[in-house]
This record gives sequence, C-alpha cells and structure tokens, in this order.
Amino acid sequence: MDVFRVSTLTKTDGYTALREHAAWLDLSGRGKIRATGEDRGRLLHAMTTNQVETLKPGQGCYAFFLSAQGRILADVNLLCFEDHFLLDTEPETRTKVYEHLDRYIIADDVSLQDQTGQVATLAIEGPEAGAALAKLGAPQPTEPYSSAPWSYGTVARLDTTGKGGFFLMIPMEEKQAVASQLTGAGFPPATGEEARIVRIESGRPRYGEEITERYLVQETNQLRAVHFSKGCYLGQEIVERVRSRAQIHRVLRRLELDASEPPAARTKLKSAGADAAEIASAVFSPALGKTVALAYVRTQFAEPGTTIELDGTAGRVL
Repeated sequence: MDVFRVSTLTKTDGYTALREHAAWLDLSGRGKIRATGEDRGRLLHAMTTNQVETLKPGQGCYAFFLSAQGRILADVNLLCFEDHFLLDTEPETRTKVYEHLDRYIIADDVSLQDQTGQVATLAIEGPEAGAALAKLGAPQPTEPYSSAPWSYGTVARLDTTGKGGFFLMIPMEEKQAVASQLTGAGFPPATGEEARIVRIESGRPRYGEEITERYLVQETNQLRAVHFSKGCYLGQEIVERVRSRAQIHRVLRRLELDASEPPAARTKLKSAGADAAEIASAVFSPALGKTVALAYVRTQFAEPGTTIELDGTAGRVL
C-alpha cells in the first residue's frame, strides 16, 4: 500500500483525481442483463426490494435480490427503458442474478439476455464528473439512477466510489475510443485499488465484500435499496419483521483507526473491553494518514464518536 502514501500523490494519479477532480474506471466486467416482455416490470417488482412497477423510462433505482430467508443474494441498479429494463450488477453476481430470475419465469412473458460481453461500462467519477461529460458532449442525467440516450449508447447517473458520477454504457467496440477521449480531455484512468480506497473512505459498501448473503437488509444500512410499502416480494416477510421489531444486533458503519497497517477482514475490535465490531474491509487512506474501514458494529456501540480499539490502537465510529 506504500504506493498510495501522500508523498507520492500527484494531481494526475487516479486516487487524487477521484477525490478532488474526476477519473474514469473500466467497469466492463459488471453484469448487464436485459429484461424484455410485457411482464418484465411485474416480475422484477416481485423479485426485488424496491419499487419497480411505477418506474418510467429514464428512471431507475437500486435494489436487493433476497432469498426467502431474507438474506441478500445480490444487489442491482435497475434502469427503466421504453421496451426493457437493464440490470447492472457486480461481476460476481452476474450469473447468480440471471439464474435466480430465470428460475422464477414460469408463465410470465419475460425474456432475459446477458449483454455483458457486448456492452462496455466506463465510469467517470469524482466532483468534476459533470465537466468530463460536457467535454464528451454527453447528456447529464440529473436524478440518481436516471439515464439518458447518447450518440454512443446510454449515460446513467451511477457511481461506485460515493464521489458521484456517471456510467457510460456503450458498445464494446467503442470503449477504447471513448476512454481515449476522456484521457485526452485531462481525466486519468483510476485503478481498481485506487477506487476501492476512495469507496471505503466514502463509506460505500460493495456486494461481495462488505455485503454478502451473511447479512440482513437493515444490517447493511443501505435502506435506499428498500421500499417499505411496495407490497409483496421475495424475502419481504423477514424485512418487515426486522423493521417492526427493530431486531438487529449489528449495523454497517465507517470507522477510523490510528494505524498505518489495515487489519484483515473479520478482525474483531473492542470498546471498553467488550466486543464491539468486526471489520468487513479496511484500507490506509493517504489523504487522512490513517486507516479507514467499514465494519459491522454492535448496535450499542454504533453511535458516531464511540471509541473503539484494536490491540491498543485507538479508533472511532463515524
């Protein structure tokens, strides 16, 4: 991790650009599943935690797919178009999402097509992402999860780092040309590790690392994924039971530790001698000069400012 120390940073590295300006990421490995057919909205509404049936073309939402036991199988950005929905999901859950949906298509008029290999995703993220789009002559959707057509493909207001930005979903053969335009306009590429540091600094969890089938919806603290009055969906009974009884014992929180060596996932932390938290992910932050982490914190220790420690190293809940 020494390559990311403050003394080595320049105005052109991806880490600094993501935090202060804008940088682009190649996210073409993300799963992209197209759902067509007259029953597509009804099926997706019944299979996800968010409100889908009322979405209009150009709108979208973030949602979870759950098991019948309320465990999180995957997360997805759902984009609504005139004649289809596009499901954008993590590379690790692409096949799982496709097979999960396909299993529940019985008498429904729904067809699924995995477009991952044909559609590239370039993300432009950071405070100046809008300026990058302007230099490309691309539209700028204004609402979270909204999208707009572009001469190359589709622009969606999505980001992975918590710094704001846009996904450019374009034919795979156009990827290099668009990437070259972004770099030529002064927006550098960022590596996956640079983006991960910024993401954890921002407190943005990712399915497959901080969010897995181990956790319940409310434990992840990502309630933007849930519509609590939408009606029945797979796993709703558990979500509603947890909500009505307020029965969670841990919740995902951002932490800071006065340490230069990030602890491994599953490392336990204490507060006043009691077990208080378990690390989900941790990185050294060059900008802050300390370790930042996402951790599942016991609810009695989850208030911001609560002091925690790891082997004598002080830290706090943010």
